[in-house]
Amino acid sequence: MSEDQRWLTAAASLAARARPLSRPNPGVGAIIVRGAEVVARGWTQAGGRPHAEAVALEAAGEAARRATLYVTLEPCAHLSTRGPACADLVSASGVARVVVGCGDPDPRTAGQGIARIQAAGIACDLVPSPACEESLSGYLTQARHGRPHVTLKLALSLDGCIALASGESQWITGDAARAHTHAVRARADAILVGGETLRRDAPRLDVRLPGLADRSPERWVLTRGAAPAGWCALASPESLGTMEGVQYLFVEGGAGAAAAFLAADAVDRLLIYRAPLVIGGGRPGVGDIGLASLATAHGRWQLTDRRQLGLDTLEVYARQG
Repeated sequence: MSEDQRWLTAAASLAARARPLSRPNPGVGAIIVRGAEVVARGWTQAGGRPHAEAVALEAAGEAARRATLYVTLEPCAHLSTRGPACADLVSASGVARVVVGCGDPDPRTAGQGIARIQAAGIACDLVPSPACEESLSGYLTQARHGRPHVTLKLALSLDGCIALASGESQWITGDAARAHTHAVRARADAILVGGETLRRDAPRLDVRLPGLADRSPERWVLTRGAAPAGWCALASPESLGTMEGVQYLFVEGGAGAAAAFLAADAVDRLLIYRAPLVIGGGRPGVGDIGLASLATAHGRWQLTDRRQLGLDTLEVYARQG
């Protein structure tokens, strides 16, 4: 990994601190480096302002001069009543070089942020970074496809069941896996279950980790009817574009909702928690998705992470194409 990629990956990790509080703005990370020393760092603040670059530059002060700024997303170039354009702040900062991990698809900036910094006599390079793209997946999915980035979670037995035949499902996975799920919830803007799951289980869908209770996402239910108080209704996966202000959607269940999103090709990431138990004759984790041939199923998902969570195993898959 090159030095540029290494620092961009660090900035992408830093950007995780912005989610989901930065909404409606993307969570961006910035690091200012001189030599091998980190001078300052920043990430998008709650409500979307100030931006990551502004936070890092203010923290650095005069130490930013002749340093290198690494930022996950191209500095904004448009005027706003909420704050100055980051491209102008960077241009006036005295940094010697700027390295951008992902261009901004927003037409108000798209290439103009980099051009403005270069016009100020500062070297500014776009170095495409997979880590930066991943950290901005919600923002980029909205910009490119007009819908949130969707993560589907399945907690399964070894034989692919989510519950006993009777419907009993608490608990298939252990404490560590459930805590991990709550951490994922804390980074989502919204969380969704199917109507049957809501009626049968009355799930809370909140974040029950110390210090993160205020990160509980909006609760949504997949239904063509009305949502109960405190919930929002999504008529179908094809209606994802109506979820205003939602960049990251976490779909937790059940089998019908999972099948609906998969059949609509509306899942970007799979989180599969596998417990070391066999149920036999239980309720399957995913309903019929209309698959007509196995040949069309191959090459659709790529394993990107696998880790042990207590006795359970987590596998993370990213959609290909």
